[in-house]
Amino acid sequence: MKQLLFIATTITLVIGSYIYVPSFAVAASINTEETKNVSTRKFAVDKKENVKASDESANLTNNEKNLLARLVHAEAKGEPFAGKVAVADVVLNRVENKQFPDSVESVIYEKNAFQPVQNGSIQKKADKESRKAVEEALKNGKENKELLYFYNPDTATSDWIFSRTVVKRIGNHAFSI
Repeated sequence: MKQLLFIATTITLVIGSYIYVPSFAVAASINTEETKNVSTRKFAVDKKENVKASDESANLTNNEKNLLARLVHAEAKGEPFAGKVAVADVVLNRVENKQFPDSVESVIYEKNAFQPVQNGSIQKKADKESRKAVEEALKNGKENKELLYFYNPDTATSDWIFSRTVVKRIGNHAFSI
């Protein structure tokens, strides 16, 4: 039986301070295998009093990695490996950006963010190359750190996406900021 320990406390943060919070939101599993895979995320308080995870949050749970790999598989099937890594980087960059939700799951399931969520193809099992691309993005995410969007110029229909500054093209995808 899984037991959960919930810790509730009030913390006052000042500009420039940091707080470390378990990635699964202050709940800690006790006496289970899951405690070995617990990662922490470092949150910084900036001058605008916004709290956002820092770059040190590259550790994901197995469930988050699997979800991200399924998205990469659905979005970049048939694309070069570098394109698959860049798709994973887009999601990870969004997690770190104040304009987007702060978890892999929230970014992926944000309304109208990714077509595979809408058409159900995200439910398909990820292939080996997509899982490897996620691991590569987690390990070497600095190369594509600025990327926040991607699209296929041949099939995109949104005028808004064409207004974004394209930083690079990989395979059939344009990656932008």
